[in-house]
Amino acid sequence: MNKKLPYYMAYPLPLQYDDERKERRDYEYMKSLYPDVAKRLLPYIEEECDRMEYDNSMMYDEYPDRLQLHLMCKRVCENVRKHEKIFYGTEYEGLLSQAEENSVMKMEEAERMQEPESEWEPEFMQVQEQNRREPERRRMPNWLQNLIEVMLYHELYKRRSDHRRSRHRIY
Repeated sequence: MNKKLPYYMAYPLPLQYDDERKERRDYEYMKSLYPDVAKRLLPYIEEECDRMEYDNSMMYDEYPDRLQLHLMCKRVCENVRKHEKIFYGTEYEGLLSQAEENSVMKMEEAERMQEPESEWEPEFMQVQEQNRREPERRRMPNWLQNLIEVMLYHELYKRRSDHRRSRHRIY
């Protein structure tokens, strides 16, 4: 009574689901290693991705639209602006290191030394110089916006790959 099994029954898929658990656990561990600023931004990014996660969403397009991605990033930035006050105003100024401030002052001083001194300087040049030095408190710091954009694209990549992987299962 030695019955032979068909080929497809003898060799099932090799631990496919266990690999996904390992990947998810590894991904969660790597997220726990993020710096503090990134950890504070991550819930806003995940919330926006959750909001956009539905059937036929633009985030699952083969080539997502650059404008739509930019708008997603702007929505995340607005949420951060509303709820996280540490990145703006006087508290944000405390985050800048003294070394950065000194290097900016040295660069400005070097520029002044290179320019020939003239007695007459047009008024619009003076206004332009003042505008360049004044900190813009209402705008998001450029490094923060770039960080949000990179983290958003990474989260989109992860969700797109999970969606592709789960879409092909038939059971």
